[in-house]
Amino acid sequence: MLRLTWVQPEDLIGHELRQASLDGRAPSAVAARWRAAGGPEAPLAAGASPTPASRYLRLLATDLLDELADLPSTLADAEPTGLTAIRSLCADWPLTAGGRVGDGGRGDAPRTPGRTARPHPASPARLEAAWLGRAVGCLLGKPVEKLPLTAIRHLAQAAGNWPLTTYFTARGVPGDLLARHPWNRRSASTSLAENIDGMPEDDDLDHPLLVLLLLQRHGRTFTTSDVARVWLDELPAGRAFTAERVAYRNLLSGLEPPLTARHRNPFREWIGALIRADMHGWTNPGDPAAAAEQAHRDATLTHTGNGVYAAMFTAAVIATAATGDHDVHACLRTGLAVVPPRSRLAGAVRQGIRLAHEHADFQTVVDLLHHTHASTHHWVHAIPNTALIAAALTHADGDFTGSICRAVSGGWDTDSAGATAGSVAGLLAGSPDALPERWTAPLKNRLATSVGDFHGTGFDTLARLTHLEASRP
Repeated sequence: MLRLTWVQPEDLIGHELRQASLDGRAPSAVAARWRAAGGPEAPLAAGASPTPASRYLRLLATDLLDELADLPSTLADAEPTGLTAIRSLCADWPLTAGGRVGDGGRGDAPRTPGRTARPHPASPARLEAAWLGRAVGCLLGKPVEKLPLTAIRHLAQAAGNWPLTTYFTARGVPGDLLARHPWNRRSASTSLAENIDGMPEDDDLDHPLLVLLLLQRHGRTFTTSDVARVWLDELPAGRAFTAERVAYRNLLSGLEPPLTARHRNPFREWIGALIRADMHGWTNPGDPAAAAEQAHRDATLTHTGNGVYAAMFTAAVIATAATGDHDVHACLRTGLAVVPPRSRLAGAVRQGIRLAHEHADFQTVVDLLHHTHASTHHWVHAIPNTALIAAALTHADGDFTGSICRAVSGGWDTDSAGATAGSVAGLLAGSPDALPERWTAPLKNRLATSVGDFHGTGFDTLARLTHLEASRP
């Protein structure tokens, strides 16, 4: 029996109850009705429960999802989703270069003359280091995705690879430990050190490719509807997960953005928009405001609130790093400048950075972050993962190996956090030659994907294509 993940109402309702508690609504009465009817909790790791619910429970879950959506939020004023409202809360919003201004979240407003010249694009070598960094960080995290923090530590320690310094391996790991903590079943065959043969397919690399196609077809003035069209043309439904899969289904049901992000979508503050943000930063070096605005138009297809802020933050960090003129700490400060300061994401990122400055042992930083977030947030939620990325980059001072290893060693969404940390640290390194060969050689300059015609493409080619888009007016 096929149990399609991330879309069954009886599986969505538990996630929506948790999300409602996080974003300032009062779901207790709805939760009581669901539990009194015998409704299950949300699946802990997988996207679907093992067996379908009864027809009654499925209909009840659908009704309750709509009822939860109508509950007012006490955080609405501090955490808007529209771009104009976001900018109004950000006193230090960066100056926009090249004449691009905010569009209020519509994605279709005309551009007006600006005050500064458009910066020069990052070099192809720097962009290749960013692509490679993203791939390496993702690959490092793939075999331990979904594993609890203690399992990650025990597996690495058993292999003599703790603190992390290289890819995970099953060599030397006792069989009983592997039985208790099996690798991610979809990734072990391609991402353990002994099995790597090029970069395997992953949504953390598929989405930058989709944004590259988006820019090739629609340029910088793309709309959120353009993002949707590219997805429907190029993204297989089975390669979309969590918020992206719900939004995809909403599109096929005839809904339009931004309703696609809100309708029965409990994953709207998860990490999916963040992993789409790199290309917006890569193609706007020195223009973090433009990068954040592009990320906003992309993110609002699938996300709201802090899910959108995570993408904007990441795009602004990367746009700042892409110039090669700033250290990682300046990049992170710029990223925070495009996030509403009283939002939960801003608070979590500031905490992650502060902990990284206060503690010499990164394991202590991770334990404190988990103490704050693990009991309330799903492991794919954007808030703890963004805080972890910021903490890893800060603690490693932007060093490539240190950044990706710290991000992955922190658990949660290991491949996504590793990918973003690797993208930033790769930009700061400046060229592929600056990245240790033990990380990059196994990739063999070859990427697997089901997006467009990119299967088998080299990272040097992707860098040149990215540079071309960054050079366009």
